[in-house]
Amino acid sequence: MTFSVFRPAAGTPGGRSHRPSPSPAATRLAGALALLVGLTLLAGCTRGGGGIGDGGPGADRASDGASTADVPVGSSQRTLTVDGRERTYRLYRPASAKLTEPVPLVVMLHGAAGTGEQAEEAYGWTEEADRNGFVAVFPDGINRAWAVGRECCGAPAREGVDDVKFITELVRTVGETVPVDPSRTYVSGISNGGLLAFRLVCDTTVFAAVGAVATTLTGQCDDPKPVSVLHIQGKLDKTMPYGGGPGRRDNGGTGRNPVKIDGPPAPELAARWRAVDDCGEPKDTTDGPVVRTAATCPEGRAVELITITDAGHQWPGGKPNPPRAQRLLNLDPPSTALNATETIWQFFSAHPKPAGG
Repeated sequence: MTFSVFRPAAGTPGGRSHRPSPSPAATRLAGALALLVGLTLLAGCTRGGGGIGDGGPGADRASDGASTADVPVGSSQRTLTVDGRERTYRLYRPASAKLTEPVPLVVMLHGAAGTGEQAEEAYGWTEEADRNGFVAVFPDGINRAWAVGRECCGAPAREGVDDVKFITELVRTVGETVPVDPSRTYVSGISNGGLLAFRLVCDTTVFAAVGAVATTLTGQCDDPKPVSVLHIQGKLDKTMPYGGGPGRRDNGGTGRNPVKIDGPPAPELAARWRAVDDCGEPKDTTDGPVVRTAATCPEGRAVELITITDAGHQWPGGKPNPPRAQRLLNLDPPSTALNATETIWQFFSAHPKPAGG
């Protein structure tokens, strides 16, 4: 099956903070935007653990006998060279992941203007990993963006960066030091990161499921293989509209926004994934502003669209945006109607890759 082509406008930077060109005051703050988009950054390179290599004589061993001494408990900053570029990412190992047997892996992709550290701090994935014993990875895009096609997004697209290859190599590399379970390897992302998450399940078979937030699909998706899909979208999202088409062009008349990601309506995209997965008819359930449209599919897969009727372009349940950033950049506040991270993990844990899938 081939999806139709959805083309972003030329020059689209893409990402979490798809907004109009900021005022001069906001422009002066551009270098600090990653510190202002929905989080409080930590200064250190580790969280709750020692530095790389601080495993000690009692370090765990993977199921194949390889030492995991260089994977400290907590968060560590790492590098990987792909296509001659040094790429960076953060690896989070919770104390609950003993690494004596294969563990699930979640790759979380930040939006534009974000970073891996920002995503780690803003969306609650480390706390979810602590509770459920999976390893999480937070990679960095080039210049705070991800390339998902020739026109999207920003510098990575202009420079021909292969981010699908980077993430694929990242999963392989993490699996060399952590006993990752291939049947429980998942990808999540917001906005520009969600675009890449969908691109990864279009172009590879690495992941058992995708959990995408405030995003859509762009480009052609040739012959995607069946995969479990959870898509969370605010119905008031003006950056990647729920009803499809280009996002907002201006911000209260203050200027034109070059970001015009042109994707399909969210319900139509969900229907296309149901066709890929050969799912049954979806069923709707409503809980206040949260509407779930869920379908079960062969081999234990599922496709679900969660619509939040009063939410915009945001990560539900994430940390609130700093007031100054929200005022200057017109950021949508995180919805409190749903905890997206908890919801996505529940979906992931219920939908591993089928045997031989």
